[in-house]
Parts: sequence; C-alpha cells; structure tokens
Amino acid sequence: MTSKSVNRTPLRMILAFGLLATTAGFTAAPAFAGDCPADQVGVDVTKPGPSMPKDVTDEVISSIDLSSKGDAFKGTMFRFRKLVVQPGGIVPWHEHSARPANILVAEGSITEYRSTCKVPIEHAAGDVTPEFGALAHWWQNNGKVPAILYSADILPPAMDEHTM
Repeated sequence: MTSKSVNRTPLRMILAFGLLATTAGFTAAPAFAGDCPADQVGVDVTKPGPSMPKDVTDEVISSIDLSSKGDAFKGTMFRFRKLVVQPGGIVPWHEHSARPANILVAEGSITEYRSTCKVPIEHAAGDVTPEFGALAHWWQNNGKVPAILYSADILPPAMDEHTM
C-alpha cells in the first residue's frame, strides 16, 4: 500500500465523487443498485471472511486532516483512495462502526459478503455502496478483469491510514 500527497490530476473526479458521496449520505432512497434483497437482510448472518488482503492495491490519492474543524475532529482524516482488486483478489473482513465510507465501483465488478445480508451482493461498474454503522464485510473479485474501486471515508484517529 502506498500513500501520495494531493494529486491535482484527478481533482474533477474527487469533486464529483465527493458530491455523489455527500448526496448519497443525505438522500433517502428505497434501495441502492447492488443492495441486499429485502427478504435476505439480517443481523450477523454472514460469518467473518478472510482476514488478509490478496491481490489488491490500495492507493491514497488524497487526504484531508480535519483537526482544524474542532476538538471532535482532532486526528480525524477524510481520505480518497483507489483500490484495484485483481481477479480472485480479496479485500479482507473489516467493519464500519467507526469508519463510514462510500465505495464507487468504477470498472469491473466485485462481490460483497456482508454481515447484514444472507446472500452475496454483486456490485457492477457505476454502483455506489454506503458503508456505515453495524456493518462488517469482505469483498472478492470473482470476475475475469480487475475491479477498480474509489473509496471516500472518514478515518478516526485510532485507525491506521492503511485500514481497508
């Protein structure tokens, strides 16, 4: 995993994704593309998956230290990352109680195995998935081409910058 300083080349993409992420967070919608079917929703219905990443790169494109926004944000980072998950690759089991995120599938497709859904969820290019609250999950690229994901998340001070 690598970290870079702010790169202005993808600025338009970052701004567009930020607007999309903000809108998704405040818009009430009945379901998102690639969401769990209503009759398959539950609590802790999927067992924890793999604990180690496999064939995935995670690049921090940009990050903002939110400490200047007050004591409640001291040490908190707002990150924008690009993840490339190769065919057969895995983003390991992790949870989102302290780290809300929005994931955009830019290319390819990827399967999500989440604690709140009895069946795997297939996410196609163009899908945006909100990740927050009592959610734990892992992802696997079961396709034949790399899945390219963009993640915007809020990283609390207690978490390492390389947290998936």
